[in-house]
Amino acid sequence: MTMIFGVPLAVLSGQLLIGIINGAFYALLSLGLAVIFGLLKIINFAHGAMYMLGALVTVVLFDLLGVNYWVALFVAPVLVGAFGILIEYFLLRRIAGQDHIYSLLLTFGVALIIQGVLTNIYGVSGLRYSMPDLFKGGINLGFMFLPYYRAWVIVVALLVCFGTWFIIEKTKLGSYLRAGTEDSQLMQGFGINVPLLVSLTYGFGVMLAAFAGVLAAPIYSVTPVMGSNILIVVFAVVVIGGMGSIGGAIITGILMGIIEGLTKTFYPPASSAVIFLVMVVVLMIRPAGLFGKEA
Repeated sequence: MTMIFGVPLAVLSGQLLIGIINGAFYALLSLGLAVIFGLLKIINFAHGAMYMLGALVTVVLFDLLGVNYWVALFVAPVLVGAFGILIEYFLLRRIAGQDHIYSLLLTFGVALIIQGVLTNIYGVSGLRYSMPDLFKGGINLGFMFLPYYRAWVIVVALLVCFGTWFIIEKTKLGSYLRAGTEDSQLMQGFGINVPLLVSLTYGFGVMLAAFAGVLAAPIYSVTPVMGSNILIVVFAVVVIGGMGSIGGAIITGILMGIIEGLTKTFYPPASSAVIFLVMVVVLMIRPAGLFGKEA
């Protein structure tokens, strides 16, 4: 049996795979937060609730309408994104330009309301969603068994993350988004509907969270509290990468997932705290985060 630092290769590989999967979810969720904060300066504490809604809508669509996974992969994020646009239009727009703490408190309240209502309806025991037939089984790599669905999650999450980064950082649409949020009066002078741009940007960030929820539905138990469990970790990832840094959110999310997985292998008691330890160290050395811009 091959050993690495006293740990069997199969065990190390398995934990590394779990870390990469968690990192893919961290990257997707952190990306949504970074888009919303980086472009809109909104601290979206309802992000975990949007992730949960993505998973829950997927389950409900299947149970009530028989909507399969592939349709839900597109429909659920669109529905949750539309809900996010309504939140921005009716609530967040009323406090636009105020201190960041107001958006944090407002979205935190929205998250609690959503979670409380859905807990009364569905309870906390968890709903199950069947694995798509196409992804049942896996492949034996010799040193580990790789489930097909886990591989799909990693690939599609990375594609969505880097596609989003490319659109925002390298295209004309991305330049409009950045300019519209940095100098809204100038962009309105050029005929750009800035309020609509803000709503769509917030909706897109929410869609990323919901998309992660759809990917999570076949893996994790779907409960109304699943978003709150991951939200604090994701905020720590965003802080490490740099608040508002799109590329930083992606890279840091994947790295923190891997670090968490390796910690579970070599020192399990620290696995739940290692990301926060990294956050403290980074804030002491570089307060703006690894990829953030110094003020």
